[in-house]
Parts: sequence; structure tokens; C-alpha cells
Amino acid sequence: MRFTLKDYQSDAVGDTLRELASARDFYRSASRRVSSVALASTTGSGKTIMAAAVIEALFWGSDDFDIPSDPNAVVLWFSDDPSLNQQTLHRLQQASDRLRNRLITVEHPFRYAKLQPGNVYFINTSKLSRSSLLVRGHDSADILPGLDSHPDTVPFTFWDTLRNTIEDPNVTLYMVLDEAHRGMGRRSTSDTPTIVKRLINGHSGVPPIPIVWGISATVQRFEESMEEAQVQDSRVHLRTVAVDPVRIQESGLLKDDIVLDFPSETGDFNTVLLRRGVRKVKAMSTAWSEYASEQSEPEAVKPLLVLQVPNKPSPTEVAAAIDSIYEEWPELGHDAIAHVFGEHKTQSFGPHSVPYISPERVQDATYIRVLLAKDAISTGWDCPRAEVMVSFRPAKDETHITQLLGRMIRTPLARRVEGDDLLNSVECILPKFNRTTASLVLEKIMGSEVLGGEDDTGKRVLIDPLLMTPNPAVPDEVWELFSELPTETLPRKHANPIKRLTSLAHALAADALEPDAGALAHERLHGVLNGLAAQYPNELSKAQRGVLTVAGGTVRGHRGLRTDGEWTEDADDRAIQDAYRHGARTITPDVARTYIDHLAEDTDDEDVLRDAHVRVAALAMLPQTRPALDAAAETLAGEWLGKHRVSIKGLPEARQSLFAEITAMSTDPQLVAMAQPKNRQEETKRFVGDVAQLLERRPLHLLSDEEGMFPIGKLNPDEIEVLDTEVARGNLLAWYRNPTGGRDSMSIAYQDKHGVWRTLRPDFLFFIDSPEGVQANIVDPHGAWLPDALAKLRGMARFAEAYGDHFHRLESISRVDGKLKVLDFTMPKTCAQVLEAIDADTAYRECSVEY
Repeated sequence: MRFTLKDYQSDAVGDTLRELASARDFYRSASRRVSSVALASTTGSGKTIMAAAVIEALFWGSDDFDIPSDPNAVVLWFSDDPSLNQQTLHRLQQASDRLRNRLITVEHPFRYAKLQPGNVYFINTSKLSRSSLLVRGHDSADILPGLDSHPDTVPFTFWDTLRNTIEDPNVTLYMVLDEAHRGMGRRSTSDTPTIVKRLINGHSGVPPIPIVWGISATVQRFEESMEEAQVQDSRVHLRTVAVDPVRIQESGLLKDDIVLDFPSETGDFNTVLLRRGVRKVKAMSTAWSEYASEQSEPEAVKPLLVLQVPNKPSPTEVAAAIDSIYEEWPELGHDAIAHVFGEHKTQSFGPHSVPYISPERVQDATYIRVLLAKDAISTGWDCPRAEVMVSFRPAKDETHITQLLGRMIRTPLARRVEGDDLLNSVECILPKFNRTTASLVLEKIMGSEVLGGEDDTGKRVLIDPLLMTPNPAVPDEVWELFSELPTETLPRKHANPIKRLTSLAHALAADALEPDAGALAHERLHGVLNGLAAQYPNELSKAQRGVLTVAGGTVRGHRGLRTDGEWTEDADDRAIQDAYRHGARTITPDVARTYIDHLAEDTDDEDVLRDAHVRVAALAMLPQTRPALDAAAETLAGEWLGKHRVSIKGLPEARQSLFAEITAMSTDPQLVAMAQPKNRQEETKRFVGDVAQLLERRPLHLLSDEEGMFPIGKLNPDEIEVLDTEVARGNLLAWYRNPTGGRDSMSIAYQDKHGVWRTLRPDFLFFIDSPEGVQANIVDPHGAWLPDALAKLRGMARFAEAYGDHFHRLESISRVDGKLKVLDFTMPKTCAQVLEAIDADTAYRECSVEY
């Protein structure tokens, strides 16, 4: 893979591979049962990258996921749209060098009697329709009047090819049903359900597809597609791997904020608000240039303005729009405007000639700064550098606007810019909308597959926000303490400590923090293997004998009597190498390879090398080996992260983000430092009908407007009471409304009632002046009646036991019997009682004091 998988992607790939392995075993068993598996993940989450990783592992195996290769695997990728297939093929090529020459678009004439293992074949609805030359003649009912069957020299149809493939016992056919972008500005053809039904269920002598792998934006969409195609009940659905949208948002792959702008009065404001959009893109360009300079990035992001026009745009109106763009942005190049209309040719608008560019090229064609589009541009299109959209579509087209906006949500750097709301946002300007109709866009976005239909993903939709910047009234000592506060990572479901140590070693060496980190890491792990050999000599000797011999059994029947016997044979080099490969997967191939070098001391003696391979295979068979290696890897990684903590904080943000990601590669919460916020976008007005009312404000927030104030209109009454109480104490230096994502957010890991790790982000941080200097308080108003209340309290208790000495107060607050009650987690007794409580209400009644 050319891309490093995000943690949620890695988990989804591992889960999908295990389900596909079960589906394969299911089909190869005596029952020959056909089955289906699905992967559901929201728009922009990288489903094609996940698919590339799965297919690579099917074809070549994977040590990371402990999956052996399947030399019989062949993949048939089906979608409703040929352009989607081409874009998917292009993305798979970008994601995987190994797949590059194995991606085949099925075209007429197709002269292969069987699909060949190790390849991915792309086909779409039109290729299997009645008039298609690929299938003509397979079924007499499919031959249209006036057309002969088999019009060329190919003696078989694609349906015949499918039958031959499925019936071959040495081939396993996986069919990808790509529903990921269905509904994105297009409709399935009327033939689609029938053709999908024929593919999946089989027809006219073609057996059913053995394994169907659905890829979709939502679980519901896949289920609807299968129901629409009338998939037979005899097909067993094993599992839908659904990716948690909260984890997607926390990964930083998607923009945090969607900002909507619209006029507050009636009139023709197309060009006025287009100029506003141009100014926003220019401001974003400046911000990205400054960021690149600060971080010593070789090249700054070149943000793109997308101008969305009706399906039948007025040439005069578009010409006026282009004139306005050049007037507002005179330095814009003559070739900086392009279009992605369905008419794939240069378009003339008054004196302006605008060339066509294919959607998949826009991201890399950074000289293009303005893109003209119609409804959803193109199925499956993504452009992370698209930062601002101005839509000339009328108010009734909120669906088209939402669909296009959904294509613009990826972050340009494939990571969050920590603490910078401006660079983590996408803006949509709607000249033909008012607040009422803009609310329709907001509702569609909040309930769309972009957010996964979740309310707690951390993504915000903002209307006309104001940018808050660091408050000059906040003392420097507060900022210094803020950057030292502990915050926790979200544990991973599948973590590999050895892989984590290897990744950390590479990163430390690349930044010259630990130049020989790779060698030192392997030296430590080699010592563990040597220690195991010395500690368990008898077990190791037995395992080595097992590697060097092949055991078997004999059953003999003689005159009605059965006798059983056993036999052994000496293992040959091929059997030893197979045992070594199994062992290498256990202790990882890199460690196995370098341990062979350690044992053989660079000798070419074949007997010594053979003994070394036997020893590796035998050590891997000991049950103590992998736990001991994992423990040593965790210990060394912890030592290095602690030793270089300060140096890592001095690295550019991209490198800090990498180290934070490596730190998080653990099944337990890991300690990281807070990143300082640079700015934040906040709404400052509340609308009652069409009348705007200014929100209440308070001073001393870390980020503020030009008057040193921060809006609190989105706080609930309990939160406002807590804030005002803390201000009234008289020792407050600053406060911080904790955001819902990013490393500038105080994060505490907790386990929900199902044992799944989640992230608690306490509402407030308060910084006070005390005799001991500046100190920090965590205060979290959270209702005891909420279903997650007890789990979050237990998370606070665990966090307090580990890091309570970093805080002056660590408290959770709830209203009980009309009064605010507080649990003080700096008291060990409170932590112990909360951990034993049966529910949150009981914890507050037995352990709290009045706030």
C-alpha cells in the first residue's frame, strides 16, 4: 500500500478480511453455501483505500492482519456507472503499486473463457444489458429484434466466462457490489436491479456468485440494494462491518466545520456573494501559505473555489460571474478557470473560453483555482483542496447543493491542522437562499451519509460565524500550562506493539532524535528471544523437533478389524521454510529476518542458516514468545516517547501528528500533550424567525473576538451557571470551552457499557491563580440521567487516578433534585465509590457535595 491506513481503516480492513475468509471457507465446504459481507462507511472515509488493502491481502497475504494469500482469488467489481468504475480503478492504482497492472476493465471483445486469479475486473450495468455485445446470444430472450447472436469470432459471452469461473474448483470469485456513491447526483438505471439479481442469484445456467462483498456509505443503502435485486434467502449474510463515524471524524481525515453564508435580505446577490467567496478563497490561500512557511512545508495548499451553476446555465450570467471573479482576483491566471460539465469540451461564456477538465485531475491540477460545476460534479469525485463553494442554484435545489458539498469534506493534508478552525472548514455561500431555505441544507447535511446520521461526530454546521483568535488578556503562564496538560488517545481495537515500535523507530531516526533506533529496537527484541530460549530449553527443544519432523497417521482395516498407527518423516527444506514463514508472521517478518542475521552472524554456512530458521520457527511456537515480545516493545516505546517528549513538541506539526498517531497505536489509552488552539469559528447570533439576536458573551476565554469576548449562546443553563460560578470565585485567569475534536481538546478515554473505548471531552477547563502558581481545573457538567453518564464518570475516575496530580480540581457536575451536585475526583474515596456504583444517579446521591 502507498498509503498508511488510519486506525479505523485498519480495523475495518482486518474485520472485512476475517469475514471474507469465513465466506470463502463457507463456500469451499461441503455445503457450498453462498454468502455476502458488507463494508459501510460514510462519504470521505476512504472506502477505496480500504478496498485496496483488502484486495492486496487477498492476493498476497498480510502479516499485519495475519492473513495468508489466496492464490485462487479473483475480484469482479460491479457498479452502475462506467465513469465510477474508471475513477475507482484510478484510485486503486494510486493506492497500490502491486495492483496497478492487475486492474482490467471488461470491454468487448473479451476473449477469456475464465477470469484469471489475481486480477480485478471492472464491469457495469450497461456492459450486461440486452444490447451489449459482451452478452448477446447467451439467452435468446436477451437478443433484440434484428440483432444476431455472437456477432464476432468470440465463441462465448461474458455470462459464459462467469459460469466457467464459478464452476472452476481452483478459483474463488469475490464480487464487489459498489453502492458507495449511489444517489450522488444520479439514479440507477431501470435495468440495474434485474442485472444485479442475475449476477448475484445466477440465471440461465450461470451459478450464483459465491461471495458478494458490498461497499456502501450506509448499512441501509446496501440492504436496500440487496432487497431491490430480490437476492435469494438462501444467500447467508455473514456481517456488515460498519465504521463508527465518530472515529472517522476523530481521525482528522474530514473537515470539522461546514460554514453556510446567505443574504439576510431579498434581491439579486449572485455577484456580490461571489465576490465574498473569492475573498474567502484568497484569505484561505494566505492562511495556507503562512502555515506552509511556519511548518517549513515544501508547497502550500492551493485552495479551490467551486462555482455551482444550474443544469442549463445562462451564458450571460456565467460570463458576468467570471468577470466578477477576475475583478476581485486580478492576479488570477488566464488558465486558472475550468469546468466539469457533462459536455466534455471547451465552453464559451461571452469573451471567456473555459476548458474542460476531468474531475479526478482537479486535485492535482493546482493551477486551477476556480471550477465551474453543475449538480454533483461526478460520481465519487473528491477534491480535498476545494475549500469554498458558491452556488447559483435556486433554493429548491438544496439536495444538489448538499451532494456537492459532501464531495468537498476531505482535509487537504489528510489530517487535521491542530487548533485551526479556519483551515479545518469548508464554506458554502448561497446567494439564492434565505435563512429558512438554508436550514434545509443544514438539515440534509446533519442527517446525511457525510456525517453518518450521527449527532455526536464532532462536525459542526455553522451559519455566518466569527473567527476567534488568542485572547491578549490571557497570561503567558496559562498558555504554557495548557500545552503541558495530559490528554489521552483513543485505544485501537487491533494493535500490534512490535509494529508500533518499528514505526516509532523509523520516525525517531528520520528526525535524528534516535539515529540508530531501528537497530536498537531489534537488538532489544533479539535479547528477548535469546532469554526465552534460555528460560524454556525443554519446550524449545520439543518445538524444534516438531519443526524438523513431519508426523502423520495410518488407518488400516484387516479382516473387519481397524488398527491405527502413527509415523514420522524428516522435514525437508521446503517444510522448514513453511514453518519459518508461519513463525515469521507471529514475531513479524522484520524481527525474524534480523534475528536470523543475529544467529548466523552473517555466515553463508547453509547448516547454520538452516538451524537459525528452525530456531525462529520453534520460538514462534512457544506460547510465551509473542506476549514477551509485545511487552518488551511496549516498554521500549514508552521509554523513547518519554525521553523525546520535549523534542517531539518542537517538530513541525506534520511530524507531531505522526508521533501522536504512533503513540495511539495501542489497546490502552496513551498520554499525549495538548496542542495549542490557533483560532476557532463561533456563531455570534441567534435567529428568531428572520430577526437576528446577539448571543450572550463572557470574557477571559482563551480565544476571543476583538473585544476579548466569547459567545456562550450554545451553552445550556447548567453550563452557564457553572461558568458564572467559576468566574465569581475571583481567582479565574482564563477558561476554555473544550472542543469536540482535535489535539487541542482535553480527551479522556472511557469504555461504554459494551466495552468499546470512547472519548469523553469535558466541557470546561478553568485556569486559576493560586499560591502554588497557575493551576488547571477540569469541570464537566453532564446529566446523571443520560445513558452514558456512569461510563463517563468511571472514565473520569480512572483518569484522575492516573493524572490527578496535574490538576487542582477534577470534577463532574449534575443537577440532582433541583441542585447542582459535584463529584470531586481528586478524592480517592470518590473514585473508588464511582467505580463500584450501579448507576450515575446513585453515585451522585452517595458521593457528591453541593456545588
